[in-house]
Amino acid sequence: MRKPRTKSRARSTPSARHQTRVKRQQKPDQRTPLLEWMQRNILFGNVDPKVLGRIAPRLSLQTVKAGEMIFDESSRGRELYLLCQGRVKIEKYTKFGVDSLLAVLHEGDFFGELSLLDGLPRSARADALDECTIVSLNLPEVRWLLEQSPQFASNLLTNLAIRLRTMDQTYVVELDRNALALKGKLDRLNKLIEASKIVNSAIDIDRLLGLILDVAVRGTGADRGTLYLADESSNELWSKVAQGRNNMVEIRLPFGRGLAGYVAKTGETVNIADAYKDPRFNPEIDKRSGYKTHNVLCMPMRNKDGKIAGVFQLLNKHEGSFGLDDEAFIDGLSVHAAIALENARMAKEMVQSERLSAVGRMASTIIHDIKNPMATLRIYAQVIQKKSPTEESAQLAEEIIRQVDRFVSMTQEVLDFSRGVSEIKTEEVVLGEVLESMLAFVDRDLGKRNVAIVRQFDYTDTCLMDIDKVVRIFYNIAANAADAMKDGGTLTVRSVKKDDNVLIEFSDTGCGIPDEIRHRVFEPFFTHGKRHGTGLGLAIVKKIMEDHHGTVQLESEEGKGTTVRLCFPIHRS
Repeated sequence: MRKPRTKSRARSTPSARHQTRVKRQQKPDQRTPLLEWMQRNILFGNVDPKVLGRIAPRLSLQTVKAGEMIFDESSRGRELYLLCQGRVKIEKYTKFGVDSLLAVLHEGDFFGELSLLDGLPRSARADALDECTIVSLNLPEVRWLLEQSPQFASNLLTNLAIRLRTMDQTYVVELDRNALALKGKLDRLNKLIEASKIVNSAIDIDRLLGLILDVAVRGTGADRGTLYLADESSNELWSKVAQGRNNMVEIRLPFGRGLAGYVAKTGETVNIADAYKDPRFNPEIDKRSGYKTHNVLCMPMRNKDGKIAGVFQLLNKHEGSFGLDDEAFIDGLSVHAAIALENARMAKEMVQSERLSAVGRMASTIIHDIKNPMATLRIYAQVIQKKSPTEESAQLAEEIIRQVDRFVSMTQEVLDFSRGVSEIKTEEVVLGEVLESMLAFVDRDLGKRNVAIVRQFDYTDTCLMDIDKVVRIFYNIAANAADAMKDGGTLTVRSVKKDDNVLIEFSDTGCGIPDEIRHRVFEPFFTHGKRHGTGLGLAIVKKIMEDHHGTVQLESEEGKGTTVRLCFPIHRS
């Protein structure tokens, strides 16, 4: 029978490069004898006390501080460890750079046995979670125990079998988990591919908004939602919501207001499991609508450059709350949606550009063809005016001249706009004189249509204008107002100074503009309720105001009337 080695025999120790050196020294204040610790260990259950008595003197208790490494992966396995006190974690560092926790061992367990038995490098790393008390056995000592104690050998094999079964089960569970995770990712990828096909199937922005929102709602299992687009010119979010059957109403929300405004301003994702417990949620919206909000997912829609192009706001997931998978889906959808919207915008601009080009060619042809006849007609009218024997004839001749000038100006106006001509020549003018001259010119036309002009001039001093172009936009606005008052009404013209600007307002008492089309009135070729006209009137107004470094705003209430507000700088900037 092989005898155990004497205590003075040299022992093998782990490489200093791979693991912490664990010194074998008896703690002088140990209250529990070594033999008692060994009897508590699962390897020594029912082992003959005589065997324990013979091996115990060869061993000693060791202390490892919390956080210290006991042995490293790939190091030589020279010892088996008995854990007397504390906890030890066994983990493996994968090639993907992730620590995979294999086990957390407690008092009475053992570790490090495989490398000791098969002579191969360690397959994992052992670290002390707490301050640990351990006992180490080298290979000769373990071999002696296997020879001397069948019970020790049985305990070792039994625990190895249990560990293998546990590892097999863990491996199977991990495979199932990974398979489910991969299936989930594949499903999300398929949904994203389908979503990409859908959102790229339309170029009409209004229809595209509905398609994108529908994909987002179905993809996340939400009950409903809203897709806002960012309008950087006004620092607002805008969207369209259904109001009644076949009626879409535009809504606008300043950056920073509400959950969507907060997301647009900060770029953060807001995922609220319980809306009424979050101070950012406004319950007044539910009170007004009668809809009960439970959970909310609000995320930025970013374009390919990472810039916020809009905001998704999704409400009430059908099963549970919105999770990371939902956030990942919306994040993936975001770029496709932003690109589709940008493509739709570019397509719209290309169509408008082509239409403007066609209008420009037409206007150029008209001006070329009528230039000489109109000039001749104007000269003859001037001669008639001078030689007219009666005042009535002179007035008729003056009307001919006025209408010729108006026709030529309108045609030139369309030609300039279609060509993108933006040259202006501002000069300091007396606003009161300009307004009076313009109103005197249109008063006769408006009077025939039972439209009365009300003057409210609080500011009549100087300001900067290209007088010819400004008078033309005044005519456009006055003509639109008259068209909106088919049965007559009142056109109020106001002027007021505000800071370093002058505001000029044209307010009519006409039919007003429906909410669902109000945002489009400054688009080229957009008309509403007219059988005549090019649809360029307000688009030209907007362009001329931008050239003056001014602004134009429109307020309207259906059935009550419309106000167009022009803002001009008073002085040169």
